[in-house]
Amino acid sequence: MRVLGVDPGLTRCGLGIVEGAPGRPPKLVAVGVIRTPTDLDVAQRLVLIEAGIEQWIAEHAPDAVAVERVFAQHNVRTVMGTAQASGVAMVVAARRGLPVALHTPSEVKAAVTGSGRAGKEQVTSMVTRILQLPERPTPADAADALALAICHVWRGAGTSRRQEAAQSELEARARAQSQVQVAKVQAALAQATQIRQAQLRAVRGGKR
Repeated sequence: MRVLGVDPGLTRCGLGIVEGAPGRPPKLVAVGVIRTPTDLDVAQRLVLIEAGIEQWIAEHAPDAVAVERVFAQHNVRTVMGTAQASGVAMVVAARRGLPVALHTPSEVKAAVTGSGRAGKEQVTSMVTRILQLPERPTPADAADALALAICHVWRGAGTSRRQEAAQSELEARARAQSQVQVAKVQAALAQATQIRQAQLRAVRGGKR
């Protein structure tokens, strides 16, 4: 599985692509950052981010896209930009028919370091070790994007199986409910038929 990890941000949007499978060390495919000038309008900056992600998907052909789930922060302006960049990433992926997964920061940290409270330095160090890189990926946005991709490679298959199992259970419940509804309708029709027949017999008996 080849996964594009996106660490959303308006000024710096980290991108990292890894290839691998659950239980196996993933390999680095590409890593980088999309930067947008702060003097541009937000709409123009989002267009630049969209174009950059489009280019990466076209060039590297990932099988899925993993995006960091945005949480509220004290700096409302920062979280707004992060959410907007996140939305752009999801739209680009959906437009190309790629599955999109959202992973929380603690989930990514736990997958990469074993602790959901790990700091950025620890995450970067573990990403460097897992991918056997000659040097640490910089800036932190790039390392976080790789961590997202690694997290999805290692956990994505399990998540898919759980989703498939849940979907199968829902479908089974729907079929069972449908069968119950059909049985109820059939019983109601049979009862109505019996009542109608009884009424006809009563009418015929009265005519005699």
